[in-house]
Amino acid sequence: MSEKGTVYFFTGLAGAGKTTIGGLFYQRLKDLRPDAVLIDGDQTRTQVGHSAPDGTVLREDCYTTAARKSGALSAFRRCRDLADEGRDVVICSIAMYTEVRAWNRENIGNYQEIYLKVTRETLYRRDQKKLYSSRAKNVVGVDLPWDEPGHSSVVIQNDGQETPEEIVDRLVEFFGLEKR
Repeated sequence: MSEKGTVYFFTGLAGAGKTTIGGLFYQRLKDLRPDAVLIDGDQTRTQVGHSAPDGTVLREDCYTTAARKSGALSAFRRCRDLADEGRDVVICSIAMYTEVRAWNRENIGNYQEIYLKVTRETLYRRDQKKLYSSRAKNVVGVDLPWDEPGHSSVVIQNDGQETPEEIVDRLVEFFGLEKR
């Protein structure tokens, strides 16, 4: 059996930089581990029919607490399976429940959680998806509760003090990837 891969989970609220920083991290990781896999929460929801590419909700029932937990656990089971095959996985998602992140720690052997923390002011300023300025409903961290991560491997304050590339450099060093 080959060596197990690592799951690198980038979490934070919408606008925290998960996709940007996770994507850059994935590109660096892929240089070292060509079979690495990238899973983005927004794309996953679109692929399974929860929302259209423009973000339009196609099935309201996919946004219940039970559906959100089930979807998150399904994605992380896929990550675990890929890691068990020896592949490194980068996943970028809110995964808003402590219960889901606890499952990850208990069930994924090589699990690294990267919490991208931002101030509310930064979220409202960035607001690429217009979630904060449109008064949209069912927004995690606004009108839906969010269990802020409390056991992350690393917490990055991402309010613009560092470029995404500088953050990725720090993460590569933190995880000792250049030495692998």
